[in-house]
Amino acid sequence: RETISMEAKQVEPRSLSVDHESLKDTKKRKGGWITFPFLAVAILGLGLATSGATANLVVYLIKEYNVPSVDAAQISNIISGSISVAPVAGAIVADAFFGCFPIVAVAMVMAVLSLVVFTLTASLPGLRPAACQLGAGPCEKASTGQMAALYAAVFLLCLSAAGARFNQATMGANQFEAAADRDVFFNWYFIFFYASTVLGATVIVYVQDTVSWTLGFGVSCAASVVGLAALLLGARHYRQPPAQGSPFTGLARVVVAAARKRKVSVVASEELKFYYGLRSGDHVVTPSDSFR
Repeated sequence: RETISMEAKQVEPRSLSVDHESLKDTKKRKGGWITFPFLAVAILGLGLATSGATANLVVYLIKEYNVPSVDAAQISNIISGSISVAPVAGAIVADAFFGCFPIVAVAMVMAVLSLVVFTLTASLPGLRPAACQLGAGPCEKASTGQMAALYAAVFLLCLSAAGARFNQATMGANQFEAAADRDVFFNWYFIFFYASTVLGATVIVYVQDTVSWTLGFGVSCAASVVGLAALLLGARHYRQPPAQGSPFTGLARVVVAAARKRKVSVVASEELKFYYGLRSGDHVVTPSDSFR
């Protein structure tokens, strides 16, 4: 009994110390599901802001800027296409140079600025042409400065979509080590993304049509501010891996190298070859002859 009690005394402090150290490691560890609420609010806020600003843009151009319906539809299509394609460039920049969090944070700041400008165009009469009067002749066209203010808001919104839309998903996936957790996060990402899009295209559009454009854009602006605040509040919990590089930068280097060597003639296999490759000391690692 004395031997067993002595062994118990020796084992007990050791198990307590191990538990204490594991608790310390848990506190220091970043990432995991603690980041999910912050990212969820950021996704919802950006989705509401973007959808609320673009879903009813054709009507806004026709009613408030006296743009012909065909031209308004073309402008809206160009904006929608730009917002859809721009995230590819944002993902490349994040992967190759800065990482996801800085790009997403800057993009959400641009979303706030964009919605502020949209709200100003709706609230300040000087930023819009005079309303059309039935039987009073042709409608007044928007001036260059008025259209420049509107296009500035659209440009900032495109930059916001470029930096945040895809990178929010990648940033969220980086918070988890297990593939199962990443799968669950991606499911929630698409749920929040499409839910916010639907809410923006219905609720906010309803406010714009029935109450006022100023309130509709103001709600979108408030959503972007809340999303930005949530993103920044969770910054201390995020895992921020450094940029790993993008395959598109390698493709760009190939294009640049091919352009620089466009006048170089292909020589015989036994002669000197021109290529860009890895170096091991003074020895150049020779690539294969395929696609030389």
